[in-house]
This record gives sequence, C-alpha cells and structure tokens, in this order.
Amino acid sequence: MHLCKSQNQSSSMEALRTVSTAAMPLLLKARMFKPISSPSVSHKKSKSLSLNLTQFPKSKFTKFNAISPSDSTQPAAQPEKETETGRFDQDYKFDWFSHWYPLMPVCDLDKRAPCGKKVMGLDVVVWWDKKENEWKVFDDRCPHRLAPLSEGRIDQWGRLQCVYHGWCFGGSGDCKFIPQAPRDGPPVHSFPKACVGVYPSTVQNGIVWFWPNTDPQYKDILIKKKPPYIPELDDPSFFSQMFTRDIPYGYEVLIENLMDPSHVPYAHHGIMSIAPQPSVKLDREGGEPMDIKIQKIEKNGFTAIEPQGRIWTFVSPCLVQGSLTIKETQTKGQLAQKPPRKQLFIFFCIPVSPGNSRFIGVGPRNFNLWIDPFVSRWMHHILTNLVLDSDLYLLRVQEEKLMEAGPSNWQKVCFVPTKADTMVALYRRWLKKYAGGQVNWGTNIYGTLTPIPPREQLMDRYWTHVVNCSSCTEAYKRLNALQMFLQVMSIALVAIMAAAKHMAISSVARYTLAVAAILCFVGSKWLSHFIYKNFHFQDYNHSFK
Repeated sequence: MHLCKSQNQSSSMEALRTVSTAAMPLLLKARMFKPISSPSVSHKKSKSLSLNLTQFPKSKFTKFNAISPSDSTQPAAQPEKETETGRFDQDYKFDWFSHWYPLMPVCDLDKRAPCGKKVMGLDVVVWWDKKENEWKVFDDRCPHRLAPLSEGRIDQWGRLQCVYHGWCFGGSGDCKFIPQAPRDGPPVHSFPKACVGVYPSTVQNGIVWFWPNTDPQYKDILIKKKPPYIPELDDPSFFSQMFTRDIPYGYEVLIENLMDPSHVPYAHHGIMSIAPQPSVKLDREGGEPMDIKIQKIEKNGFTAIEPQGRIWTFVSPCLVQGSLTIKETQTKGQLAQKPPRKQLFIFFCIPVSPGNSRFIGVGPRNFNLWIDPFVSRWMHHILTNLVLDSDLYLLRVQEEKLMEAGPSNWQKVCFVPTKADTMVALYRRWLKKYAGGQVNWGTNIYGTLTPIPPREQLMDRYWTHVVNCSSCTEAYKRLNALQMFLQVMSIALVAIMAAAKHMAISSVARYTLAVAAILCFVGSKWLSHFIYKNFHFQDYNHSFK
C-alpha cells in the first residue's frame, strides 16, 4: 500500500510541533484552538482567501447588517434581506445535480480493483482504465442483471468485469465481451442497452471528482465548469495529509457543525481547546462571545471572518474552507526572503443519502514541516477520528429531532441568539432560500432516517474509515500481525521454560524466559486493546472528560 502524498492551528504554532498535522483540519474546524498547554500566538487578519475559486458576481448592494454590529447576543438569524456584502437571488433555485462532487482521494484508491461509492443517492463505481491511463466513474450496476460492478474486477486486458456473469466493459462504457453470446451470432454486446452509464470525471487536487449525470450532453462539462480549485494542495511548499470518513449523519448537519466555532471547547473537551484563552473564564471550558462578521453573501455561498482573522468560505455544495495567515515579527530582509506562514482548513462535505454523508478533510500549511516525515499518516488519522467521534452521537440525535420538526422549520425550533452562530444561521438561511431547507435527492432515494443504532455501531471506525484508507488498512494488518507474533512468542517461551525443567540451565536464564513470556503476553493484550480502540470503536463520555 502506498501512502497519500501531500497535495493536500492553530493559534499556537509551537503546538504544531507536537500535534498531528493531518488531524488539524478537524482540530481547527471552527476556531483557533490548540493543545491546552500551548502558548498563544498573534494572528494577522487576511483580507482575501488564498484559493482560486469561481468569483462571485458583482451586484449593487444596499446596506443591511445580517447581525447586530455591537451586541454579540443579538439573534444571528435574520430575514432574507439584501446586505452590504451581497444579496440573495430571489429567483435562483439550486440544482443539486448540476455540480461537481468529490468522490475519494486518489491515494486511497487501488488501481487493481474497482471501488464503489454512493453520492447524492447515486451508486457509482470508480476504477482505473489502464488503456486511457485515467480514473473512470461508472453507474454501479451491470446492464445485464443489475449486479454491482464495484464487486467486480479488472481483467488482464484492463476491462471492468462484472463477476456475476463475466460481462466486460471498456473505458467508454461500451460492452466489450459477453461470454454467453454465440461467436457466430448477432453482436449483442454492441447494442446500446449493453452499455454502462458513464459519469464525467476528473482528478483535481489529488481527488477524483464526478458530475452526477450520465446524459451525453454533459460529456464535456469540464470545459464549461470546473470543480473549485485550491492551489495550495498542489503547491510543493505546502504539506498536508488527506483524511476521509463516512459519517452516519446528514450532509446538512455536517456542514453546519464545521461552521460552528463555539462548540469546540465543549463538544471536544479534553481533545482540543480554544486559544487565546479568555482572561476571565466563566466556566471550565472558557467559552466566550464571538463577533463573527459576514463579508460576502450570494447564491453560490458566502464568506465570513472570525475576530482573530481566520476567513471562512462556503462554496456550494461541498466546500468549506478556512484560511489563516500567521503574523510574525521579522526584519525587512526576512520578509523579502520568506513567504508568510499560512494554514488552510479544507473540508469537503459530500451528501450520500438521508442521514449519511462523507467527509474529506485536509489542512495544507507551509511551516513546521520538519516533523512530518516522523509521523505516519495513520497516526494522524487516530486523532482525527477521535475528534469526529466526540460529537458524533450528539449530531445524530440532533438530526433526528430536526427531521421530526421538518428541515424547513430549523429557524423555528432552534434558538440562536448570539453572533457565535452567525455562520450556522447563514448556512441554514441559504439552504432554505435555494434548496427548501434540505438536499433534493431527486428520484434516487425515498424514505427517512433509519433508527439510531447502538453507539458501538454508530461510531464504528473500521467500516467507515479504515477499509477506505490505504494507510490505516496497512497499519491495521501490521499491528494485528505483531499482536499474533507476541501471542505465539509468549506461548513458545512458556513451552521452553517447561522443557527446561529437565535441563541444566541457570536460574538467571529461567527468570529471563519468564519475564520475556510475561512481557510478550502483556504486550499482545495491550496491542489488542489499542487496535480495537483506535481502529474499531472508542466511546466518548462527556460527563467524565
């Protein structure tokens, strides 16, 4: 298995020397925070984002404050009115099937086998076409009897083969071979109904993207419309590690949570803390008012800024990005030689189905790179999974209660009286205005949320992350092999000791064998617990944190 290459907080940059950088996208998802023992660092307010996205169209603005400029306890949610930074388009309706969606990081795909994923209720299969030397995205069903092609294989000629009856397909979706068809009969493999639906796809920033429509008119859609591009993910001076996980709550709740800075010291207590710490703490966690300001609003998303200077941008439907430039004391000569220190927080939030979403996170930075070669990617992911799990149950229950009330009634059932909820309220307002308050699944999905499963199943890491991550899969195999080796060694050493009773060996050697056997046994038990806790399930009890 190959590891993901860097293509792809922190108020304290000193803390980054000891904290996992791959986990930073999650650790910094809401606000500047740091390990509790870290000193604070001052930050420079950025006036623009450092990513190349589709520019928002200019419009004539009339002045309106989305939130009170002076009182941080004024309601964050306001009626849909024009603002001094933008306006809501009264006639625009968001089309969920007319946008690019990220599928998987390339580093977690295997060219030897197809990979099945669900996005927007569509079952798709990603596979490597070695003839055209590119990743392809197909409809995940064989036209013969609708078996999933993701359970198939890549044959010796580089074709995608359905393992139900052996039908084979080329990179254009055309059927190349039907084993059951007579060689001297009609060429049934060339019939249009024998073809597989092909989705437009591309690789950008180390991620496979696809356009969720197989209609031939979208074959060249990449020329007209491209996925949002983030230059730092392709910049060799920036380092980052990608992380992906299937999340057992919906896309709307996932984005809302990532835009919520005030939950960090509470929902993730003991894992991360805010910084700088308030001079007077009114509770254990140190929560305080936050004056979040809106910079830009329009139909494709919005931009907001935190008091410390971190800029957050939502680009519909999937991208949430934070950008922070670190202020440093340097001489004029140093400023001319050294680029500013930057940290980005890139979150791709992918709608899968009602009550399910997928998260791809990455945090490129151009400083403190010396530690990265010493920390494996799977080690970063352990901390990132812990962060996700610490509020996972809360969000799943929250989503169920919201669905009972009706997604369009969010503003009625939720009380958001402070500016700390500005981005959350703004996102919900955008969602209600353009999408009726929720994802439009079209005709692909029917039904509602499934009942909440037991916590061990809800917070499972193995099937939601490990099997989808090349680094964690390899680490899981090696750690299990090491555990087995220690068990065998402990048994072998005990057997040697038993046989040595009839042999003339010194008491020192006998004690050495006994200690080694005990250490191997204890080591295997500890490793078993470590594997289960970090690769399967680890609960988070807020009462004891």
